Amino acid sequence: MLGPDGVGGGTAVRSPKTAELVAGTLRRMVVDGQLKDGDFLPNEAELMAHFGVSRPTLREAVRVLESERLVEVRRGSRTGARVRVPGPEIVARPAGLLLELSGATIADLMTARAGIEPMAARLLAESGTDEAFDELDQMLADHVPSGWQTGRLAETTGDFHQRLVELSGNATLTIIAGMLQEITVRHTAFAFKEGRPVSKADFDKLMRSYQRLMQLLRSGDGAAAEAHWRTHLDVARNLMLEGLENVKVRDVMG
Repeated sequence: MLGPDGVGGGTAVRSPKTAELVAGTLRRMVVDGQLKDGDFLPNEAELMAHFGVSRPTLREAVRVLESERLVEVRRGSRTGARVRVPGPEIVARPAGLLLELSGATIADLMTARAGIEPMAARLLAESGTDEAFDELDQMLADHVPSGWQTGRLAETTGDFHQRLVELSGNATLTIIAGMLQEITVRHTAFAFKEGRPVSKADFDKLMRSYQRLMQLLRSGDGAAAEAHWRTHLDVARNLMLEGLENVKVRDVMG
């Protein structure tokens, strides 16, 4: 039976505010590509006329998008709101906080990572382009070695792992990996700092594993690439976690 508000059980259904409807329309324009990263929204007068809303309502709609980090507003600027299409970093910070609050360990994180990257390696082997493989090869030739030489190996290897997933072409895997990226890099740097410096022999072994992955990717053997990368991550996890098995995410994030 309908309640006095016209809803069964007397629970009211809240109608969206006008500002939320305007924000929703603008959001859809970004998603559909009508508004691209770097574009400025039309000026206030145009938007007010287009949507038939007041200035306060329009500004509330823009604040909604700003809170979602879909637009950037420079206060005092006459250029207005600019579209900023976010990357995985938009969920990285909140996810890191949730992991800290849940008491997650670094072991949890690395296990999750081992479930993501091998599948990305399979997808990349099966559908990757020469351009994608060349880009990864270039990172192994320059970027990763520079990290070992400058003490930033955690960051440069992290970049390689993230780019591997991005080039797989799977948007969902990319977002999840990006979400975990900062925490993973911080853990790796934390482990190095805690007495696991990377020797020349260890670095050479790491590079051989990376180069074997590249061979498998270029061969198009998805199953072999997935298996190799899973083994690589398992070995790395065991080495990185030795003596640090119960370290919490919060201890690494600081």
